[in-house]
Amino acid sequence: MKNGSIKNIKKEVLSDNWYTLNKYVYDYQKEDGSWETQEREAYDRGNGAAILLYNQRKGTVVLTRQFRMPTYINGNSNGMMIEVCAGLLDGDNPEDCIKKEVEEETGYQVDNVEKVFESYMSPGSVTEILHFFIGAYEEKMKVGAGGGADDETENIEVLEYPFETAMAMIASGEIKDAKTILLLQYAAIHKLLE
Repeated sequence: MKNGSIKNIKKEVLSDNWYTLNKYVYDYQKEDGSWETQEREAYDRGNGAAILLYNQRKGTVVLTRQFRMPTYINGNSNGMMIEVCAGLLDGDNPEDCIKKEVEEETGYQVDNVEKVFESYMSPGSVTEILHFFIGAYEEKMKVGAGGGADDETENIEVLEYPFETAMAMIASGEIKDAKTILLLQYAAIHKLLE
C-alpha cells in the first residue's frame, strides 16, 4: 500500500487530567485515490527512556518491581510488574533523563550509557517514542537505596537477577513488560553478558 496523504485535520482535547488524550478527525487518501474521513484518539504522555543495567563480571541485571494500575485492571491480579528502569523525558534529553532515573529508581549512579535504538511502543494509540539504553553497573556505583522519587508516588523495589534467570522469566510470564523484553533480548543477541 502506498503512503496515504491526510488533510483537514481537526483536533479536540478529550482529557488533560494526567496526560493528554486528543481526538483527531481527518481525511485520508486511500490507495485508489479516493478520500475517506477517519477518527482516531491519541494519548500524549511525552517521550521516555529505558535502560538495561548489566554487570558482565557477575552476569547480572538490575530490574525494578512496581504497581501498574493499567495492568491490574487488565488481568494482572496484583498489578505488580518487573521492568527495566525507565521514565519520561520531562524536558531532559534522553541520556540525561535515563541517568537521573537510574539513580532515583535503583540507587546506582552511572556515567556511561549507550543508546541502542528507539521505538514507538504502541503506535495505534500512544504518541510516545521510547529511547532504549544499556549501561554497565558495579557495586561501587551504588550511592543510594533507590525506590523512586518521593514526589512521584513511586514505590519501587530494586531487583538484581542473574541474566539467565531474567531471560527465563520472559518464558514463564513473570516478565511481561515490552521494554524489558526488548532490552533483555537485545542483551542476548549482542552477548552483553558473555
